[in-house]
Amino acid sequence: MSALTSHWTLDPSLIYVSVAAVLYWVGGRTRAQGGESFRGLAASFARPREMVLRELAFTLGLLSIVIALCSPIDYYSEQLFWVHMGQHIILLTISPPLILLGRPWPRMWRAIPIRTRTKVGRTLAKSSWTKPLRWIARPVPAFVLFNANMLLWHLPALYNLTLQHQWIHNGEHTLFFFTGLLFWAHILHPGPLRERLDWVYRAAYAVGAMVVGWLLALTLVLYPYPIYPHYANLLHRPGGITALADQQIAGGMMWILGSISYTLVAFYAFARWATPDSRTTSKRAPLAT
Repeated sequence: MSALTSHWTLDPSLIYVSVAAVLYWVGGRTRAQGGESFRGLAASFARPREMVLRELAFTLGLLSIVIALCSPIDYYSEQLFWVHMGQHIILLTISPPLILLGRPWPRMWRAIPIRTRTKVGRTLAKSSWTKPLRWIARPVPAFVLFNANMLLWHLPALYNLTLQHQWIHNGEHTLFFFTGLLFWAHILHPGPLRERLDWVYRAAYAVGAMVVGWLLALTLVLYPYPIYPHYANLLHRPGGITALADQQIAGGMMWILGSISYTLVAFYAFARWATPDSRTTSKRAPLAT
């Protein structure tokens, strides 16, 4: 029990979590008090039950970040590879989709004063420096960036750097989360992305990322020696497991737990695609840059 109540820390991610929570709450109050609505987005908050579910998803998404980075999970991640893998699974496949299910962008945007958001909106729409950002947010670049980022950080050299330098570790977590937002946005479509993938493309999008995760998982499970020197050189591990067993458990977690979110959305998207009436509700966008 003491392990659950001790080793809590203040991570820099709390800044993002706090700002996002305040903007989401203020944006919700603005609408509840009769504030302006966005054309085409009013339906997102039309039904009270949907609003409650979205608020719950957003709240759970923020809480999952806190659990991953501020709870004892972060403390034990330096002693057990499988705990560290669990931390990555949360930031890659749990926090981003839950937050996006909360439809955060229009609501958080409403919390900003109208003059400021008008100026920022015009700048983002007209400035040339935002073109690379808009290109990265397209389906294929977002897919490649999300998966390449995950694989690169699990290379032994980079992985060990994150355990030696906290600022690199924080950067890794930040990239996991924000590339996760880019990736999952093309499956959940919370806005403001213009390209909307058809349901069958969303299913393929999720399955493709899951297969990439399997490649990493299989490597960890089947490799006969510990890959990461940090964990191989530890003199003691909680539970007394070996470094190889620790690595194999981590691979199993990536394989099974890391596949849950992908599997759920893939089945849902395929079911929607197989329903004739739903095919006309989504504007097709090919997976092309």
